[in-house]
Amino acid sequence: MVVGVLVVICVVEVAVRPQLTAIGLPRPVVLIALGALVLPLLAWPRFPFAAPVTVWIIAAALSFIEGRLVAGSFGAYLTGITAAALLGSLRDSRKARIGLVIVVASSALVVRGDPSASLTSLIFLPAFFALAWFVGLTVRNRVEQAEASEQRAVLAELARESDARTAVAEERARIARELHDVVAHSVSVMVLMVGAVRQRLPGDRGEDRDALREVEGIGRQALGDMRRLLGALDRDDAAVQRVPQPTLEDLAPLVEQLRRVGLEVALTVEPLPELAPAVALSAYRIIQEGLTNVVKHAQATRAEVSVGCEGADVVLVVRDNGVGLRTCDGNGRGLVGIAERVKILGGTSSSGAAPGGGFVLSARFPVNVGES
Repeated sequence: MVVGVLVVICVVEVAVRPQLTAIGLPRPVVLIALGALVLPLLAWPRFPFAAPVTVWIIAAALSFIEGRLVAGSFGAYLTGITAAALLGSLRDSRKARIGLVIVVASSALVVRGDPSASLTSLIFLPAFFALAWFVGLTVRNRVEQAEASEQRAVLAELARESDARTAVAEERARIARELHDVVAHSVSVMVLMVGAVRQRLPGDRGEDRDALREVEGIGRQALGDMRRLLGALDRDDAAVQRVPQPTLEDLAPLVEQLRRVGLEVALTVEPLPELAPAVALSAYRIIQEGLTNVVKHAQATRAEVSVGCEGADVVLVVRDNGVGLRTCDGNGRGLVGIAERVKILGGTSSSGAAPGGGFVLSARFPVNVGES
């Protein structure tokens, strides 16, 4: 749409402004020259660096052919402003800085090619286009900040959901342990003691024996109810936490979600043997936590995740190009939680600054729990 507006401005300008035809070039030639200046912007979505750079190279070349052509066109100025802002908005900072140099140098050549230009114009106009470049840079920074905020919100929501599931599972497990280890054990002892007392009563105390038999039956019924309650807790826990149970097959959706919010993630998963359920879940959680740390602490633009198998061990590696050495997050989890999870599986983990910059997290543990 912007390119269309610029083309219309150039066409109208050639039609109504006699200054552009007074330079000695026919109107069709002037129109073609200005069209050649504007049309490269059509390729900007596919070539975000080359397209605006081409605009400025063509502008500098036209100034050598006829210095007043570009300098005297309002449409050409608007096209230059647009190209400069697009170069400033590039995510690649190196290319953006190269674009700034091209903008300043080309605009200086355009001004110098105009016979009527003054020394003030030679200073002011390149600075003006450099300002347009800085506007593009500011817009890019704002967009990146908005994307980072969205990314943090998504990861915070994922972390809250994970913490909630973990808290529910831990509470159910605690209740089940208490019921099994304390209450069920005590009731079992009571039933055995009542049965022993009943067996020792003399035969002439039939009523007492019947009463104790009833107590024993109630106790056994209570034990049966307790077992059913424990089974219900296990089934509820499965419904809350393990439907569906995340595994390495769920890494692709996780990576895609992070890509949508701005983190470039390269995922490599080698063929693996069938993993024990605890291993598959832990592998997913370790990678999820590693990527969460990348987003929260690394200030990285790219992460690499690799999953492989060496001998009887699963090997996980999460690497980024961020700021390097860091510690766990504020609630005590993060790298410490990963190390504890890997230790439970009988494996080892390491984390630290990567050679050449960035941070690398690696973990290794047996394919099946209990094989180490």
